[in-house]
Amino acid sequence: MYKVFVNDKPIILTDSLKNDNQYPVYIFSETVIDEILHKLKKGNTLGANLFTPNIEADWEKFKLNFKVVPAAGGLVVNPNDEILFIYRSNVWDLPKGRIEDGESIEETAIREVEEECGAENLKLIKPLLTTHHLFYMDNIQQMKVTYWYLMQSDVQKNLQPQTEEGITEVVFKNKEEIQSAMQNTYANIKLVLDTYYKNKL
Repeated sequence: MYKVFVNDKPIILTDSLKNDNQYPVYIFSETVIDEILHKLKKGNTLGANLFTPNIEADWEKFKLNFKVVPAAGGLVVNPNDEILFIYRSNVWDLPKGRIEDGESIEETAIREVEEECGAENLKLIKPLLTTHHLFYMDNIQQMKVTYWYLMQSDVQKNLQPQTEEGITEVVFKNKEEIQSAMQNTYANIKLVLDTYYKNKL
């Protein structure tokens, strides 16, 4: 299964006909992707299932509709089991950014956390998941593919928001504060947090 968010509404590419989410089901081979995007952006549709028996091959076909932008980021936990958040564009987010030429995915993830948060002593633990979301830039429909990593840091002070990137606040949040932040964040970020907590159990 692949999940791609459009304005926080999911397109779910799946090889299962089991429909637990109550979104309409479309047959991938018979579907015009632009029509699905229009329904999600302009209509009342909250999500869409794209059924295919050939999920890997059709995932590659699906991506051909977009310019793919690879990125990486980190969910950073401190010794108090608090998670590092950034505040940008009036929304709580996790640090992430585009992969630069010559960088590995892991190098990008660490660099972006360091740059956006002023965090130090980062230890990369393991990959968490990969998220996908669509956006327009320069009149081109693009898909950002973000590779997320679990990290640890013992830094407690001197966090510095990267203001030139529109970040106005950097803070470690405890579980109660995280629940509040989840009321003002993106669907992809909720997915990252859900994955982290499920892996802890």
